[in-house]
Amino acid sequence: MKTLVCIAAFAILCGNLMAQTNTAGASVTAKMPTTIFDWEKMTVTPTTNGVRRALFDSQTATLDLLHCHITTLNPGQNSGEPRLHLQEEVIIIKEGQVEAYYDGHTQTVGPGSVIFFAANATTRLRNAGTTPATYTVVYFHTPLTPKK
Repeated sequence: MKTLVCIAAFAILCGNLMAQTNTAGASVTAKMPTTIFDWEKMTVTPTTNGVRRALFDSQTATLDLLHCHITTLNPGQNSGEPRLHLQEEVIIIKEGQVEAYYDGHTQTVGPGSVIFFAANATTRLRNAGTTPATYTVVYFHTPLTPKK
């Protein structure tokens, strides 16, 4: 009987530990609750190409991972070299002119525009204007998101 109790306790412990890890295997203590991010209170981190505001990178009630950050690129700067993204991404342009490169195509859009990058797209963003360009990036992982 003690053996059965020990096995049951071990199974419950393993189940709880498995429920607290995301698809990358990182420990997740809680799902993200309703939260408001005030522009005036966001931490601004300088980067080599502008500034970044990291907002969240967390599991939610329905997503394995929900990520959001806001980037401001200085004129002529880009988000980095073109790279493959396994997840889908949504980018919302707040200000400036943003050139979106995706799978060999290029298009420039301005404030209020929305970009959707499909899963497995090779992408890069560039400030194509003469003033700072600010955009919000949102991406998410579901069980259908390709794994590395």
